[in-house]
Amino acid sequence: MTSSSPLLHHRVEGSPSAPPLLLGPSLGTSMALWDQVAPEVSSAHRVVRWDLPGHGGSAPELIAEGATVADLAALVLDLADALGIERFAYAGVSLGGAVGLHLAVHHPERIDRLAVLCSSAHFGGDRPWRERAARVREEGTGGVADSAPTRWFTPGFTVPRLVRDHRAADAGAYAACCDALAAFDLRDRLGEITAPTLLVAGRDDPATPPAHLREIADAVPGAELVELAGASHLAVAERPEAVLALLRTHLGQGARRGMEVRRQVLGDAHVDRAQERQTPFTARFQDFISRYAWGEIWTDPTLSRRERSMVTLTALVAHGHLDELAMHVRAARRNGLTPDEIGAVLHQCAVYVGVPAANSAFAVAQRVLAEEDQAR
Repeated sequence: MTSSSPLLHHRVEGSPSAPPLLLGPSLGTSMALWDQVAPEVSSAHRVVRWDLPGHGGSAPELIAEGATVADLAALVLDLADALGIERFAYAGVSLGGAVGLHLAVHHPERIDRLAVLCSSAHFGGDRPWRERAARVREEGTGGVADSAPTRWFTPGFTVPRLVRDHRAADAGAYAACCDALAAFDLRDRLGEITAPTLLVAGRDDPATPPAHLREIADAVPGAELVELAGASHLAVAERPEAVLALLRTHLGQGARRGMEVRRQVLGDAHVDRAQERQTPFTARFQDFISRYAWGEIWTDPTLSRRERSMVTLTALVAHGHLDELAMHVRAARRNGLTPDEIGAVLHQCAVYVGVPAANSAFAVAQRVLAEEDQAR
């Protein structure tokens, strides 16, 4: 899904019913900055990527000389409103991160969780940015684009698409974004941020060194700071796997949320037994199950837990996983299925999976349901 003026150009990925996540770009880039991360997080979120004015597909006239980060934040809120998104998680890089900080301070009711990557609460004073804005207005973006790789990436690494996007950016809009960076200073308001906040720094970032993120971490209550080795200013492009893992955990797609859902569906007793049997050999597998099966699939609101139980029972019957079937018959009861509904699922399996498989499944289900009756 895309659109242009009067809204920021954007792309929406993921289920419309999933929790929304907005992703902001850095100066000179486009939504392509998130190419290696957005499709992955869209498995559990409705992801909205957007382009800065005059960058990518966004119209230059959305911004004017003397613009502020508040102006950009207003455009982001206009986009969210147009998409019917009231409250959302937000992650942004550099200028996009500054937009996130502004939203968290001035519109806390809209921000559920915040991730600020390779950014700052101030960008080194206004003079360098005023000078860059003047240069771009006079010469265009070619000169700053030529030097971008040395500012953005560690030696030997580059993303040609992002460099091309930099060169293609509208000079007037780019300069106006420089004006916004020149005027930005939120240091005295950071303590007001209440959204859970993740800060990611590139160890080799010359534009916003780790000290800038540390300054935010020291001021924002409960903020978490992670410094990535082998990453410069565009860490999301240079270390996408690391950024993806951090975002998944921060956004509730990690093992903690998965463990909560696992206990709700399977019961504390079962999960406690599984945890007691865990060894160093099986620990990574258990973490994988919690993160992926329970933290991503079972938390997707597209299907209800009742519906997921029906699908799971069918799949287990089809593959003859009778031990797992017993566990999920109990889970199906916990998810609200009646014995008659469980029987109907198994009856349907007799038609589409096979009578012998359904016969074995009925024996397992009958035993489990009888045990539950006795336990009552």
